[in-house]
Amino acid sequence: MSKPLTDQEKRKQISVRGLAGVENVSDLKTNFNRHLHFTLVKDRNVATKRDYYFALAHTVRDHLVGRWIRTQQHYYEKDPKRVYYLSLEFYMGRTLQNTMVNLALENACDEAIYQLGLDMEELQDMEEDAGLGNGGLGRLAACFLDSMATLGLAAYGYGIRYEFGIFNQKIVKGWQVEEADDWLRYGNPWEKARPEYMRPVHFYGRVEHHPDGVKWVDTQVILALPYDTPVPGYRNNIVNTMRLWSAKAPCEFHLKDFNVGGYIQAVLDKNLAENISRVLYPNDNFFEGKELRLKQEYFVVAATLQDIIRRFKASKFGSIEEVRMDLTTLPDKVAIQLNDTHPAMAIPELMRILMDDEKLIWDTAWDITVRTCAYTNHTVLPEALERWPVDLFQNLLPRHLEIIYEINRRHLERISALYPGDFDRMRRMSLIEEGGQKKINMAHLCIVGSHAVNGVAQIHSDIIKDTVFKDFYEVDPDKFQNKTNGITPRRWLVMCNPGLAEVIAERIGEDYIRDLCQLKKLLKFVNDDALIRDIAKVKQENKMKFAALLEEQYKVKINLNSMFDVHVKRIHEYKRQLLNCLHIITLYNRIKKEPNKAWTPRTVMIGGKAAPGYHTAKMIIKLITAIGEVINNDSVVGDRLKVIFLENYKVTLAEKVIPAADLSEQISTAGTEASGTGNMKFMLNGALTIGTMDGANVEMAEEAGEENLFIFGMRVKDVEALDKKGYDAMEYYNRIPELKQAMDQISKGFFSPAEPDQFQDIVKMLMHHDRFKVFADYEDYIKSQEKVSALYKNTKEWTKMVIHNIAGCGKFSSDRTIGQYAREIWGMEPSLEKIAAPDDPR
Repeated sequence: MSKPLTDQEKRKQISVRGLAGVENVSDLKTNFNRHLHFTLVKDRNVATKRDYYFALAHTVRDHLVGRWIRTQQHYYEKDPKRVYYLSLEFYMGRTLQNTMVNLALENACDEAIYQLGLDMEELQDMEEDAGLGNGGLGRLAACFLDSMATLGLAAYGYGIRYEFGIFNQKIVKGWQVEEADDWLRYGNPWEKARPEYMRPVHFYGRVEHHPDGVKWVDTQVILALPYDTPVPGYRNNIVNTMRLWSAKAPCEFHLKDFNVGGYIQAVLDKNLAENISRVLYPNDNFFEGKELRLKQEYFVVAATLQDIIRRFKASKFGSIEEVRMDLTTLPDKVAIQLNDTHPAMAIPELMRILMDDEKLIWDTAWDITVRTCAYTNHTVLPEALERWPVDLFQNLLPRHLEIIYEINRRHLERISALYPGDFDRMRRMSLIEEGGQKKINMAHLCIVGSHAVNGVAQIHSDIIKDTVFKDFYEVDPDKFQNKTNGITPRRWLVMCNPGLAEVIAERIGEDYIRDLCQLKKLLKFVNDDALIRDIAKVKQENKMKFAALLEEQYKVKINLNSMFDVHVKRIHEYKRQLLNCLHIITLYNRIKKEPNKAWTPRTVMIGGKAAPGYHTAKMIIKLITAIGEVINNDSVVGDRLKVIFLENYKVTLAEKVIPAADLSEQISTAGTEASGTGNMKFMLNGALTIGTMDGANVEMAEEAGEENLFIFGMRVKDVEALDKKGYDAMEYYNRIPELKQAMDQISKGFFSPAEPDQFQDIVKMLMHHDRFKVFADYEDYIKSQEKVSALYKNTKEWTKMVIHNIAGCGKFSSDRTIGQYAREIWGMEPSLEKIAAPDDPR
């Protein structure tokens, strides 16, 4: 028998990884050694693994630079409309492998590194994740950057270069402990500081009204220093830019005030200014009204708008003399997309610039602003909506408060003309919420100040129009759109699951990677035994690889014949990790009751971070680990049920676990998950979904056929009916014996014998004030899980269902999403044509 191929030999055979020409490989080796030499010549003569990683990163980066410069030249010559994607989060993960994929360098680099006697995967593991996001919203921004470059749009991502990204999660005695994410400690080879584009940002001060205009004076100035990261499109030689701002104190910061002995303190105080870009706020779907966060929001907006207007005025490449002075054409050349309300200050800031600096009258400035800006809503949870206290604004941004008041005055004047005497409607629609302390409703500001407002899945866009923003929809129905989220198939298939990408390419060719709708061609192979076998084999290999990693990290033996049941996302009550826990306990109790029955074995993996201040979420993590302690050490259960909490879930861990998953848990209460994007990643990577009719699950069921997902539970209308009637958890508890048994075990300390009332808070919440109605979906969830277990026993039928799912994934490419934003919101036309490579004659 021939010995099995090594990972490296296997990778060599995968055509989607690009050709490894002999000259190419030899050049890469030469450049790698040159970079390594310059790294070491400084002070050492022995190379570490990190030195090798940096040498490889710089070698790959060399292939980006020429394309990057040429792309920007191309834009300056063609002068296309530009789109600016403003986001407080960009959850990028690692860059090295993604760059190799998009530049078709993967096989050549692999071969070069192999010939140099090094291990590619070991080097890739040296790279830190760029964890500048919390979850879905930040990762969506990253997928969008990839698609905008792949579709040839002149696009820029603008955000903050946080010194510390999302915290690293350690599990200590079953509890989450946070650790600072010092991701820049060893330097970042993918960024380039651009001090020549440094911009001042103003805070505090006061407003003076003069006959010749308005002045905002006596402000505190902080400098915004940009760092650029290249964003390569997929094999089209286009490289766009993500520009992240870092806060710097100006040299004269407070030093002018220093008197005897004050100098040292003044220099130390520079830190206070620079704190603006120090750390990402670790809340997902929750608003925390802190002054530092408002400073971050204005900081990114003020720096970015200066950059946008500079670039608009100077049209020729590399020229700084201003050639375009008429700002009324701004909306023809600039689109600004607001990723949630976090960059909402772009609206009053653009108004301030147009009126105070460019001396335009209100009506002209307002027309430009509305035609330029568009707003994406990401949640309907009330606790997530941004409402800033007016007094905070008065102090920090007095001019912007005046502008917001005037926007509101004119807005309410219009509403009052449309609905005379309807004061309740005016109160509901005001940008200013009266009450204890006056607050600015940032979503209302975004709707009034934008020409387009979109939700992120059809059901979410409908909910917005029917409920939270109903009044606004009635006044401006044409503003409201849907743009169902998507994911980039480059990172989320070709890069993380090359085996599956290759099996697909062998059947339908490689073009699906830029046109994911071609996956529906797989339907004609749904009964093809060879494809069924190949897909099952790739899944099994991915499971073996992930199991090896788990066994190393958690010292548990993984049953490779078990179903990998995976629930990974931020920990939140609405995402209902607790419903999963109740299923695990029920399954455990059933196995204990009938230990000789032929149970379908499962390895349940739950992972995700809890916001540090979210007590319930932290208790949920403790409960999951406690359940695991009991079940994993019960010899009666053996390897038929294991529960693992995946520590420090992040982009790089997602890239490993998703290709290995059999079952994807998407079980939020209907009407709470705006879209979800993890759901799409699992579907594309050959897992089946158990889920509610929520977010994009609805459209996934539509695309693949509802019979090919395990859909359960209340629909939105059922949730509404239950709200009307009044949800009574006790009714379910008393009626369903297995639910009662599970709850009693949690309540009486079965999973926490040393501290029997450890989980009383969770029990009380579930029994008496559960906003997300876990018990109401329990019975149907258990039944649905029984169907899952039954089907899993039949590998062939299971795999056929998987093929139906993969074939239905086309809609969920972020290329489709971005194509719709471009045409329907930004007024731009995407293009799949390549531009000339730097080594081509022009």
